[in-house]
Amino acid sequence: MKKLLAMILAAALAASMLTGCGNKDETTDTPNSDNTQAPTQQGDASQAVELPQFEKPDKESQVAIIETSAGTIKVQFFPEYAPKAVENFLTHAQNGYYNGLSFHRVINDFMIQGGDPKGDGTGGESIWGEGFGLEVNKNLRHFRGALSMARASDPNSQGSQFFIVQAPQVSDDVLEAMRQVGVNSTGDGFPDNVVEKYAEVGGYPSLDYEYTVFGQVFEGMDVVDKIAQETKTEDANGTVAEENRTIITSITVEPASQHFNYAE
Repeated sequence: MKKLLAMILAAALAASMLTGCGNKDETTDTPNSDNTQAPTQQGDASQAVELPQFEKPDKESQVAIIETSAGTIKVQFFPEYAPKAVENFLTHAQNGYYNGLSFHRVINDFMIQGGDPKGDGTGGESIWGEGFGLEVNKNLRHFRGALSMARASDPNSQGSQFFIVQAPQVSDDVLEAMRQVGVNSTGDGFPDNVVEKYAEVGGYPSLDYEYTVFGQVFEGMDVVDKIAQETKTEDANGTVAEENRTIITSITVEPASQHFNYAE
């Protein structure tokens, strides 16, 4: 089943799932289609999982207001599922680490990637000064608007780079492949409600279980689309020349209560 899904996804996504830039061993990047991994045991696809990316965050939680030269993007977080990734991003944001950095890699109908001080996909570090490991969870997926950690081939290489999924739709072939995989005995895989949500909102399901989703855009996807659609790139890998990059001017961390209505 894993081989079947990998073959279908590779064929369906070949046009936009591209190789990384720079030194392959050092570049923090989003994946190649041949890296797809999926559960190997088909099961009951009716086993629903939670979809917290589309729920109102806890009143006491924090959100990030990402001001860019293209507009404002607002993101909520999921520390209960990806505590280290959330702590890393919010601490960097509060310390001004991301101010002045850019979205250095952009692929329309896929994602926008930023958070690298070098601007070439090889830089950046975590708040701990070293890479940290994946925090994957069956309840968090690479739906359109997902905020996820970029990394190199080493799963423990997560640092400061992140990407926002921009893909507006998932092809019928990929959706059918997900249905065929279903879920395995531990509940991992693609239950019906996940497949239907991908069909509804779009995204990039081949990244699931491979990259750490830790946030979700709740306002400003029009800005993400603008960056993805209007940024001039240098090659098929989405490299953006410095003069054409969208700049992150600041990131402010605020209480969710300032952005969501919690009235009874």
